[in-house]
Amino acid sequence: MTGWSLVTYRPLGDEGGGVSRAGVRFEEGTLVAPPELAAYPGVLEVVQDWDHVARALRTASLDKSPVVERYVLDLPLRYPRKVLCSGPNYADHLAEMGENFGAEWRPYFFLKPPTTSLVMDGAPILISGAPDDKVDWEGELAVVIGRGGRDIPPEKALDHVGGYTVVNDISLRGPHRRRDVPAPFVWDWLASKGADTSLPIAFDVVPAWHIDDPQDLLVQTRVNGDLVQAASTSLMVCTVAELVSAASELVTLEPGDLIATGTPSGVGAGRGVFLSAGDEVEVTIVGVGRVCNPVRVRE
Repeated sequence: MTGWSLVTYRPLGDEGGGVSRAGVRFEEGTLVAPPELAAYPGVLEVVQDWDHVARALRTASLDKSPVVERYVLDLPLRYPRKVLCSGPNYADHLAEMGENFGAEWRPYFFLKPPTTSLVMDGAPILISGAPDDKVDWEGELAVVIGRGGRDIPPEKALDHVGGYTVVNDISLRGPHRRRDVPAPFVWDWLASKGADTSLPIAFDVVPAWHIDDPQDLLVQTRVNGDLVQAASTSLMVCTVAELVSAASELVTLEPGDLIATGTPSGVGAGRGVFLSAGDEVEVTIVGVGRVCNPVRVRE
């Protein structure tokens, strides 16, 4: 993280009775409760009032805010109205899947169910245990919308970004292509991408002004400690600004909406290796944050 991030937390003991609140976490780990955030029960509510809160936070003396000693971190966004995920957005990832981008490529998106797909750092990724599911990882930078809009031009798109976080777009490669339906309908995006716990998300949402260039970030994914993905966001085919703009042509973006920006090469499908119970997956983006989750069989 750079400087500090926004988090949702629940104070323990006499400090608040476990009711969720928005706070600021400094890079070294100290959590504070700025008065500017006192009215907000979580990061979602903060970004839904982003223009007002951002102005206050930019001038606040955050290092003088009360320190929270006993707390647990919670899901930062509970729950966005929309979770949009970019289709392939790195040429090397599409190549490892046996395809290439055409000259007239335009970004496209699929949706994940917000209330059941999002899972916080440390919580298990739940799978059926069936090998035919072919459960895969996809480490990604994600955008949190701070200012809504429709038909946003690319040159103004970053003005609509409230912050950035880290996600892992868990994918089931096995059920993606159906063999029992007519050819125009073979792609089952819900079965492949919409499973419960299929979008682990970091605790931290880093304000956009802390990220000098979203196209200059290092995405790294480790499975059981082994580095499997390592790439710069500079390798995106469509930039963050272009993705936000393209998404806004399809739907009205609302504050708190989450947009995952695609994954680089190094996924399991490219090497024929998939996740199973007992594995651990960690995605880190230098300057943004980290999400790490164990894999468990769903009971």
